[in-house]
Amino acid sequence: MATVLTLWLAVFEEAGVTFINLKNIRMSMCSTNHYPTPDSEMVGACKTETPRKQTPTLELSSAAQLPESSNCLSCSEDGRYLSLGHSRGLSVWCATSFVCVAEWLQDTLEIMSIQMIRMAEMVYLLGTVDDMGVARLFAFQSEAVHLLSVINLMENVNKRSICLALELSEGADYGAAAMSCNGDVWLKVYHLPLETWLKELERTQSQDPSEHVDAEWSQFSVVLKIKPAGTTLQEPLKDMKTTGFFTHCCSLDVGTSSSCQRLCTHHFLLPCGQFPGDSKTKFQPAGLPVAVCVWWSGSHNLLQYSLQKVPKTKPDVEPMPDVILPNAKGILCSAVSRCTQYIVVGLDGAMVNVWDRQSGSPLSVVLVSAADSAFFRVQFVDYWPESADDLQMLTAKVHLLVLCKSGVIYSVTTGRGTQSCTMQLTERPKDSKDLPTVIASVPFLHSLSLMMQRNGKMFLQDVINKTTVCYLIPPASHLFTTPCKPVYALSAKQKTLLIQGDQDPSCSALSEGGNHSQLFIFQFGKINITKKYIVSLPDPPQQQTVYCVNLEESCNLYLEQRAQSVDERNKAATQTWKQLQESAVTLQQQNCSATAS
Repeated sequence: MATVLTLWLAVFEEAGVTFINLKNIRMSMCSTNHYPTPDSEMVGACKTETPRKQTPTLELSSAAQLPESSNCLSCSEDGRYLSLGHSRGLSVWCATSFVCVAEWLQDTLEIMSIQMIRMAEMVYLLGTVDDMGVARLFAFQSEAVHLLSVINLMENVNKRSICLALELSEGADYGAAAMSCNGDVWLKVYHLPLETWLKELERTQSQDPSEHVDAEWSQFSVVLKIKPAGTTLQEPLKDMKTTGFFTHCCSLDVGTSSSCQRLCTHHFLLPCGQFPGDSKTKFQPAGLPVAVCVWWSGSHNLLQYSLQKVPKTKPDVEPMPDVILPNAKGILCSAVSRCTQYIVVGLDGAMVNVWDRQSGSPLSVVLVSAADSAFFRVQFVDYWPESADDLQMLTAKVHLLVLCKSGVIYSVTTGRGTQSCTMQLTERPKDSKDLPTVIASVPFLHSLSLMMQRNGKMFLQDVINKTTVCYLIPPASHLFTTPCKPVYALSAKQKTLLIQGDQDPSCSALSEGGNHSQLFIFQFGKINITKKYIVSLPDPPQQQTVYCVNLEESCNLYLEQRAQSVDERNKAATQTWKQLQESAVTLQQQNCSATAS
């Protein structure tokens, strides 16, 4: 018991920082799911594949004409509207009739990315970034688009900040923008005044339409401004009132080379009260983010910052992370589960680490020993139990997809107290045109992922059973636009895929009007091939979570989970030990044969 307790962290009261000592974790956890073990259960199906049956093709359900030079597409959560960014601004369409209902146009302004979040019933917030790196916030209501704010106004051209990425949280309570200026990078997190904006929109609707009065909108507030470790302090570690392992973790990030610009990856996190950093979020609404998790390129650490602790000091003071999740290797990619209870990171050395925010410890660490190149992307698979009796399995196991830079895709199934299983889904492409460009989990189709290759092929893959369900093909006279970066959106409410397509330049039947883009619609809910995979999304699991108030309760919960999984862990450890013995015998025989020859 004492050995297990060494897992739990020293809590530095002066700095308010919690961390986990990975060294103690490795010493105390003997189960295979906590210790990086080779994926000896690698499924060799790709080597002994049965003859493939003819894979069915799925033709589009309908099509609609798109504005010229459409660059991005987003669908509202309720499935009612589409938002499109193009070379003259943005448009909002009805998602059923595909008719434009509102526009915000400005010549020479090209929208490159767009996101649409519902603020209230029939009121939506839109976040955009244009080709000059300017981020804007819009409101759509009653078939009208209102410009609420420009996030990075260009007052000084020589010191203008460029928005690299903008993300709005679910519910539109927060926004996060990655900024760059003269080689410096930082992440700003904003709290958006939704209630005030809704009242101002209501007043705008009550005004006489004949009176052209420019409305003044309330401004958002900056909650956090986060920079990479060591960029704002001459001696970054000396000012930290912490020692020991936390200092060691920070020193790994400070030592990262500054020769190239460090990019930021962040995730909004929903309430998950078992983790010490979330202990004061007991009565927080289920859909309201309580923290943001951040890591920088080249970093070993996941840094978690609370959104509930608004700093009362000077805004220039860099905030300290509330929680640090250290990793043995540098982070290459990351993803969060739908409920945000789990955070997965792909690391150097072909390691996959799944963090459990409820217990504050790794759920599993898996070594994908067969990986032939560095990880490029990792994501969770939307896999739901078939019956209510299996609901517990939803949190007991996680299903992941891992994409390597070589184009090889692996499926990883792991969990606490269970043997991890890694399966190779695809071979290494012999032609660069066969490299995957899109791997997107389809939330309303059980265990299916949408995949697209550079050559324009698009298909649905069952990543659990390793089968290609169907190919998605455009009309003979068209091609999917820019397969390397296609413009598409998935509507969970309508159970539909919407993707942009252009006329094939080699087709002789080009229209006289030029090469116009079209929006292709694939309705999965009305097609027999995909009907059997349709699932209704369950309520987010965090709504049923029993929250812990302090670190002692978190420790008790973790020890209880360990006690319940002891049989499975012992079985997995025995199996791993047997595999190690067999590998040792094989190596010994090989060495003897080499010596004899």
